Amino acid sequence: MTNREAMLDKLAELDAEHAKAVAGGGPKYVDRHHARGKLLPRERIELLVDEGSAFLELSPLAGWGSDFTVGASVVTGIGVVEGVECMITANDPTVKGGASNPWTVKKIFRAAQIAEENGLPTISLVESGGADLPTQKEIFIPGGRLFRDLTRASARKEQTIALVFGNSTAGGAYVPGMSDYTVMVREQAKVFLGGPPLVKMATGEESDDESLGGAEMHARISGLADYLAEDERDAIRIGRRIVARLNWRKAAAGTSYGRSKGTHSPYDVPAYAEPDEDPEGLLDLIPSDLREPFDPREVIRRICDGVSNTNGAVFDEFKPLYGTSLVTGWAKLHGRPIGILANAQGVLFSEEAQKATQFIQLANQTDTPLLFLHNTTGYMVGQEYEQGGIIKHGAMMINAVSNSTVPHLTVIMGASYGAGNYGMNGRAYDPRFLFTWPSAKSAVMGPAQLAGVLSIVARAAAESRGTEYDEEADAGMRAFVEQSVEEQSLPFFLSGMVYDDGVIDPRDTRTVLGICLSVIENKPVVGTDRFGVFRP
Repeated sequence: MTNREAMLDKLAELDAEHAKAVAGGGPKYVDRHHARGKLLPRERIELLVDEGSAFLELSPLAGWGSDFTVGASVVTGIGVVEGVECMITANDPTVKGGASNPWTVKKIFRAAQIAEENGLPTISLVESGGADLPTQKEIFIPGGRLFRDLTRASARKEQTIALVFGNSTAGGAYVPGMSDYTVMVREQAKVFLGGPPLVKMATGEESDDESLGGAEMHARISGLADYLAEDERDAIRIGRRIVARLNWRKAAAGTSYGRSKGTHSPYDVPAYAEPDEDPEGLLDLIPSDLREPFDPREVIRRICDGVSNTNGAVFDEFKPLYGTSLVTGWAKLHGRPIGILANAQGVLFSEEAQKATQFIQLANQTDTPLLFLHNTTGYMVGQEYEQGGIIKHGAMMINAVSNSTVPHLTVIMGASYGAGNYGMNGRAYDPRFLFTWPSAKSAVMGPAQLAGVLSIVARAAAESRGTEYDEEADAGMRAFVEQSVEEQSLPFFLSGMVYDDGVIDPRDTRTVLGICLSVIENKPVVGTDRFGVFRP
């Protein structure tokens, strides 16, 4: 099987998993929802965002491999509304009434983190029955952060807007309650801390949905609703007008982007040239066996701007003859300058770590965002390398990654094992965005290596006890461990855990990164000259 065929098979699997998220609660509940005259969450989003603009959906596979529906009963992503990039969250009421489960909470937390780091307004499309009660112990205490995030966003002047299409009960009532602007749909929105049955049990009071928490009551009496919409489309129209009146401006992009200091319209887009190599060729590059190396420069040529916008070079490589297992250099992507660190042959040696450290410092000097392209098995081990200082040099690189303040973007193309995941800005190091390709794998080490280490340790333990080693049991243990580690290192599993922001088609990498770089401009890009102690 060719590299292309293997990748196309993986992409077909990815499409099937994405289809599960789009299907929500399934045909029965989708039809019931439509029969009530209501729109699905993605239909609401499509009407909300500017016509012809892209919607970058985030964490679509959240909950994959768990007992919950793929997608975790909520849609999150970045869309352009009236020219303004906004974080959008939309409950999916076809999945248990939009109830929040543990993966819903993690997914919304990640969306809030992205909104904060990139200075985005948040639009919540609300229709949720509150917490999934059987899993309340995993939701209730950490879930309070959702409301904290809304109020802190408001304090940062990153506006929050709630469009309420249906139920918003119990703790969910605080989403419209804590948003800056709240729109409710007449005869559909129901917002209350406790519904009629709970009120009856708690106080003995008889009430109905409308008098207790209906949209018109909140618009006329309680004052919770700022706008009363006639229907869902009217609510979306009002939401778009609210965004249009925010007087939103992106932060200064800086002279390196071809603009003067100050503020600029959200419509401003720098000039760029399409890649000189066809992105379609990315399907041919990644070997099905990740032990086979590939040249990341071929990836760079297919995702970065062509020569007509880079003064004769798509990629200005930095230190090309030193530390050759790591490729570093400067490029532009959709007209925006970036520094790139890309693993070439997998293993990181001391030279690569020192080269990366210097390069990260240079990017911070020039306020240039960094893109990390992973294909690494980690830092080199062995007596020669330990004596040569691989630990201190690896620590130096991780120090630089940890303290760098320019925005980081990460794409895991192939292997991302061991401390190499840390040095190349894995999830624990808070990249602004992290995406994986279907070919990616991440774990403490490769499955065979991990199983082999466990086998060696077990053999040594048996020898120290003076007992005979069970070779048959060892073979079974190795097979089990290899299979388990393989499954847990695959991109669907990791994406289900919300350890990335999505598994993407390699051919979409340029577009996805272009959106991310545009989003980053909502806050100033400022590098640092302060790093931790570099051990000599």
